[in-house]
Amino acid sequence: MRSISLNCLLAAICLTAASCVSSKPAQFYTIGPPPGAVNQSRPDGLVMVVANIPTPVSLQDGRIRYRIEPNQVGAYEYHRWSEQPGTMVRNSLVRALRASGKYQRVLESGSGIAGDYLVTGKLFEFDEVDSGTIQTKVSLELHLIDKKTGRHVWDHLFEHEDPVGAKNVKDVVASLDRNLQSVVGDAAGQIDAFVSARR
Repeated sequence: MRSISLNCLLAAICLTAASCVSSKPAQFYTIGPPPGAVNQSRPDGLVMVVANIPTPVSLQDGRIRYRIEPNQVGAYEYHRWSEQPGTMVRNSLVRALRASGKYQRVLESGSGIAGDYLVTGKLFEFDEVDSGTIQTKVSLELHLIDKKTGRHVWDHLFEHEDPVGAKNVKDVVASLDRNLQSVVGDAAGQIDAFVSARR
């Protein structure tokens, strides 16, 4: 009888502890469109298709990541992205290419349109970096494939760091937003220049 009462008491304590732990709500963040970005098209322009951007497994659970040492990473348990970082990168790149006004259309892959060029790539880093100072780092590799020939015609690794104003998640997210817009703007400019020169 005593062991049954003890088990019931332990179960009640565990349930109470679990409800306390899970009572803190998660906060979700996203990357916004750049200010003033407007879709523009060029009737005689090419059609650009942007593929999904894969990420390392560590970025796939939605938690905002931080790096303390070169080999030590962590995550904010209650601060998460509203979308996968790879999806946010792809969406930002699509918006930047559309805003350039150099293309007839810029589409996400899977839309059923063959297109002239396919942009592929991989996001390697999208985190806060704590190394004396606090900053964020974005590391994105992109490739351009000529859809007519199937050949890789261009590739580039973009890496950028941006300072974080204060040690809180809101400032980290703002820094990652600025950082990504800078990387994506640079990438769109280089893709535009390459495609224009090739034409």
